Amino acid sequence: MVKSGEKIVTIFGSANAKPGEADYQTAETLGNLLARAGFVVANGGYGGTMPAAAKGARDASGQTVGVTCSAFPRQPNEYISRVINTASLDERLDTLISIAAAYILLPGGTGTLMELAKVWELKNKGFLSADKPIILIGGFWMPLVELIAVEDPCSRRHLQYAQGPDETAGILIRCTENGKI
Repeated sequence: MVKSGEKIVTIFGSANAKPGEADYQTAETLGNLLARAGFVVANGGYGGTMPAAAKGARDASGQTVGVTCSAFPRQPNEYISRVINTASLDERLDTLISIAAAYILLPGGTGTLMELAKVWELKNKGFLSADKPIILIGGFWMPLVELIAVEDPCSRRHLQYAQGPDETAGILIRCTENGKI
């Protein structure tokens, strides 16, 4: 389902964001900017920031991948162009991580926390390529990052920070130009 040569960026964020809210708009703008820069947008395929990012990408004639889970009895959102259905939540997250060249974290709840924890720990332990950036948008995750840094000061070296969609897209474009993704 993943095509050779694609630059896929996985966006993790809240399933509860609604149209008109700041996080929803951030995701939609981000999806649009990434698609215009030639990236394929991947996410969990359901609600909240997921349709927002996918809509933004599709509005820019971009491709989207929704990694769904058969444990959830719902259809992917209307903006997903390709679906990868998985059997479990763990397989879903593993797929979202394995197909991506980069990871973006928007604010979210416990599901997004789980996604951040896994991708961050894989990076910390060297199981993900050093070239695959993890970008946190805004300040939402900073208290957690600072708390973890008390115990593991080196953990911060694997994270990048951006204030919004434009800065995030710029980081990824520079990574592409430098041959990192």
